[in-house]
Amino acid sequence: MVTANVTRPGIAEACALHPPNVSRTMRGLLKERLVHEHSRMVRNEERRQKAWQLSETGVLEAELRRQEMAKTTVLIRNQNGSLLEINADEVSTRLEAELSLLQVLMHAIHEGVLTYGDIRFGPIRKKDQESRPPPGRLTVLAGAHATYHTQPPPTRSVHGRKDTVGELDEWRNSMHPCLVVQGVAGIGKSTVVAHWLSKRMDEEPTLSVCWYPCQSWDRQLGVAVSLLHRLGIDDKHDPYQLMDTLPLVPGAELDVDAWRRRLLAYLTDPTTIRERFGRGNDSNLPPPTFLIVLDDVHHINDNASNLLGALLQVAVQSPLQLLMVSRTRPTFYDRRDVHIREKVKEVEIQGLSISALEEWLDTFDTVEAPAAEDVHKMTGGHPLAMELLELYGSITHGDWLRFVDEEILDVLPEKEKELLALLAVSERPIKWEALAKAADWQGKPPKGLLAKGLLIELEEGMWLHEALRERLLRDVGDKKNERRAKLR
Repeated sequence: MVTANVTRPGIAEACALHPPNVSRTMRGLLKERLVHEHSRMVRNEERRQKAWQLSETGVLEAELRRQEMAKTTVLIRNQNGSLLEINADEVSTRLEAELSLLQVLMHAIHEGVLTYGDIRFGPIRKKDQESRPPPGRLTVLAGAHATYHTQPPPTRSVHGRKDTVGELDEWRNSMHPCLVVQGVAGIGKSTVVAHWLSKRMDEEPTLSVCWYPCQSWDRQLGVAVSLLHRLGIDDKHDPYQLMDTLPLVPGAELDVDAWRRRLLAYLTDPTTIRERFGRGNDSNLPPPTFLIVLDDVHHINDNASNLLGALLQVAVQSPLQLLMVSRTRPTFYDRRDVHIREKVKEVEIQGLSISALEEWLDTFDTVEAPAAEDVHKMTGGHPLAMELLELYGSITHGDWLRFVDEEILDVLPEKEKELLALLAVSERPIKWEALAKAADWQGKPPKGLLAKGLLIELEEGMWLHEALRERLLRDVGDKKNERRAKLR
């Protein structure tokens, strides 16, 4: 994406040339290798146009010519009406106008004398105004640094989870492209990942992390811009023109395919990575390895599936690794990617085990701590319930029940919630045929409940997540009796 200044109309206007003469002049400069010719999208234009940019040789030549032309003497009439003869590079300051060296020389050719306050020179700029930045400055990557973190967020103490940390270490050591950490709300997915990553970064000084907390309002364009910013792409360093794939017209779509191809070329070119991250002077230092963590990726699973699929392809073919934390199973890949192609690994976070609960309960300052088996039976080992137990001494504290309601149950369709409530009154798993008949359900088990891990398929039949059972059993009275009767 370029401005109109480097197109044929822009150059013609700046140099007071007829547009065809610009093309003729550029052909001569191309032969001398002073400029490069490109086809570029022009800001505020809908079609691509031919554009010219200086080559390295051209930059040196332009600087020499600028220094020479700056010494050209020009006549001006200052604020007091006095006629002065000064160097061309001093004219803009003396006239208090925003004029480039080229504009000064062009006006001098046509006018002879440049006069202070000439309306054609634009508004008068006082010295105290020059230090103020111009309003409304917008760049493509402006504010991108505020959307992600380069360190994992601080976490609460982690209890248990040794198996999960071991799986994360194994995944990182094998340089496997993608890992999905899944579990219900509040089960400790982000906590254990952040805990593991903090230690891992101490062990790997070259590990560069982009921790992106996804929000429900995020779109794939915003995520793509932030990732480019973290990978070192900006207007000064973009060897593969990745920024050209970003739309600047409101409502335009991101060219995901071009973005993927150019990003892959960039990440597989170690020379550009070394140059960007300051490792070019020391060949013994390895280039950084990138780990992208998309936290709460379920928020963008639907509206950014193309970008997530492209990121997976990039991770498969480059040193980049992708770690996703989600309440549901993402839909941008299928079972073959997990079991056959081995592109994706999955780790499901369950409630804390009884042994982990015992270790946590031993740290309590109270002498009347409940038994770990009772806590596990009533909460399914949910970490938030344990934290509230430690604070308030109640196994099923009201805040935990409210969290289960607001984050898990209240967002479910009524029929799916009733299906879970039927399972809650049962003492053992139920075959799907019997459960569907009792719930008056037609078809297969609900995909939404299975994807979120709220409904579990076991060999004995269907079961629900233990963290929900205690909450659903509090729905007492005739409704509870009716559910038990349906299961008989």
